[in-house]
Amino acid sequence: MNWNTNEFIWLDWAILFVGIFLVGWMVYRAIQKDKRQQKGADSEDYLFGKGEPWYIIGAAIFAANIGSEHLVGLAGTGAKSGVGMAHWEMQGWMILILGWLFVPFYQLLNNKMGKIITMPDFLKYRYTPATGSWLSIITLIAYILTKVSVTAYTGGIFFEFLLGLPFWYGAVGLIVLTGIFTVFGGMKGVMTLSAIQTPILIIGSFLVLFLGLAALGDGSVTEGWTLMMDHARNAMNIGTDGHAYGANHMFHWSEGDPMYKEYPGFWVFIGASIIGFWYWCTDQHIVQRVLGQRKGEADDVVMKRARRGTIAAGYFKILPVFMFLIPGMVAAALASRGEFDLSNTDAAFAVMVKDVLPAGVKGIVTIGFICALVTSLAAFFNSCATLFTEDFYKPMFKGKSEATYVLVGRIATVVVVVLGLAWIPVMMSLGNLYNYLQGIQSLLAPAMVAVFALGIFSKRITPMAGQTGMIVGFLIGMLRLVTNVITNTGANEMTGWFWENTTWFWQTNWLIFEIWLLVFLIIMMFIVSMFTKKPTAQQIEAITFTGDYKKLIKQSWNKWDIIATLGVIALCAAFYAYFW
Repeated sequence: MNWNTNEFIWLDWAILFVGIFLVGWMVYRAIQKDKRQQKGADSEDYLFGKGEPWYIIGAAIFAANIGSEHLVGLAGTGAKSGVGMAHWEMQGWMILILGWLFVPFYQLLNNKMGKIITMPDFLKYRYTPATGSWLSIITLIAYILTKVSVTAYTGGIFFEFLLGLPFWYGAVGLIVLTGIFTVFGGMKGVMTLSAIQTPILIIGSFLVLFLGLAALGDGSVTEGWTLMMDHARNAMNIGTDGHAYGANHMFHWSEGDPMYKEYPGFWVFIGASIIGFWYWCTDQHIVQRVLGQRKGEADDVVMKRARRGTIAAGYFKILPVFMFLIPGMVAAALASRGEFDLSNTDAAFAVMVKDVLPAGVKGIVTIGFICALVTSLAAFFNSCATLFTEDFYKPMFKGKSEATYVLVGRIATVVVVVLGLAWIPVMMSLGNLYNYLQGIQSLLAPAMVAVFALGIFSKRITPMAGQTGMIVGFLIGMLRLVTNVITNTGANEMTGWFWENTTWFWQTNWLIFEIWLLVFLIIMMFIVSMFTKKPTAQQIEAITFTGDYKKLIKQSWNKWDIIATLGVIALCAAFYAYFW
């Protein structure tokens, strides 16, 4: 048997099928054990989980973030543009803000409301019911148009290049499988699968990295790294003047640099941070990983576990650059030597798996990748079920049985599955997938950041200001999206009075537009606050820590939490220093 074959052989297929069966059996056992312990259906446990250990929380946050857009899009971006997109991945420091700043706020609100909150709950409490409802609507639309559809679409591409399956077989099969898994597994199933797939995914991806570097360096990993960096520095990102500006650095300062238009100077760091703040600190499908708790637990225990889970996730978040983006750069260097065809850069990671991993290992690694795809999609499905059940159904139909609420959550999941499938053909007609995804996020993030940040940090912001900021920010973002579709993201020259007088709106770089939109919304919210009714004492209380609660927070951490936190920051800083 040829152990170094570049194709899936019978051994890989056998390992793949047996592995999937074993993973399914392990998840089933965990769910059944959990059901016996809870003695009946409980909607809160189904939707949120029950106080998992900190390392499971960290793995779940990491797994919820990793999707097929990383396997396909991030690796493909590395092969095409080097480390420019690393700003969006090198955000372990941002997850620390969730653990140290936002977890205490959310826990405080949990206590005051007497239940585990959703993000719309916070906005309803701090601002107006309409503000929370708008967030639910925006989040559900965003999940369907970006998260679910993008993950399924790129999953189809990955399976097409790796396993040779037709695109639609892979995309539809992934969504249907994940939908069934989420309906019957709930949050416990997501958490269990996260714990299983995370080590497989990490080990498998680093095998691809090191074996790819060894192949590039003729057996030497360090020589392979040197050759990869030389290729990125001298053969990528060539200007019209023939000068190699290089793709081995994260910041592009010269306007003559072809990548400056996409990643302009320091603006890219600010823009990526805005998206990161929204995603890691306020997005339901991430925050939901840390909100679970066991009945009767002390607040400091809950906060300690949640914070340590975010610290663990901070370390995990440093890994995707090395797991996906840099293997894409290795693939580009190998392709330049004629090792394989990389005319489609989105095939970079799948081609690396096929070409550098030995027989048998391909099957094992693919199990981890399939688990990652299912976990990521399941996290989105589960969050959609949570938002619909907690923020729409329960308020309208109070007093229903727990089994009914669980059933409604499952039905909501099925609806999301159907809508996600229906949107894929439309999305396929809208151009470059990864630019589409980041562009959507840049248009949604400013409103979320302005409303959440000012709602927590300022007592002057009125309920109507929060509601106005959410609605106006969303509408401006969607208007920009419409112009992006019409003008091909500002690339096409448009004639006529309207287009010629609004170039500042539709032609401004997407990151700069995002930053100025955030500034505009902050100023607008302060102005609206000057002319509208002040928040009530109860609303202000939601963001006010008493002396007793501050003491409780202090009890929830020790020196080892500080040391571990500084470790995440140091690693992020070191990466920026190396690839500056």
